Amino acid sequence: MISLSEMDKVEAFKGLNDNQLELLQEKCESVSFQRDDKLFSEGDNAEHLWIVTDGQVDLRFELPNDPHSHEDSTINTIGSQSSRARTLGWSCFIPPHKMRLSSYCVTRHCNVVRIKKDDLQQLFDDDPKMGYKIMTYLIQVLGYRFEQFQEEVAKDKGNSIMHSW
Repeated sequence: MISLSEMDKVEAFKGLNDNQLELLQEKCESVSFQRDDKLFSEGDNAEHLWIVTDGQVDLRFELPNDPHSHEDSTINTIGSQSSRARTLGWSCFIPPHKMRLSSYCVTRHCNVVRIKKDDLQQLFDDDPKMGYKIMTYLIQVLGYRFEQFQEEVAKDKGNSIMHSW
């Protein structure tokens, strides 16, 4: 189980009171991975919210007919930078509830916390304020990832224009 001090590092849980954190703590499962371990695959059922508490994780798209993952297919790297844990797996809340990307541990080891979507939804039903705070954070995560994607596309277009000269 994740400690309350570790939970304090999770941005998604900021603003929750001690009682809410304790209820959430009961639902958290701590899991460790080694470099190149796959946390989940694109297309898997999205059944958990994931929080990287130590190390870094790459989010990658899988290339058709290629059984091996490549670093050049990395969309984003999620890590515990600045002592703030990072959240992924928002797909568990959005139909069709499938993972949109694959995830790999890219540091010597990484620790993550998994929380079952069904457990979270039950907590949110019981305490809508908790659900509102966590879902507000997840919307910010989506906005940030979209912004990163836009910057990457703009950079690639700029490079294409420069190469056409």
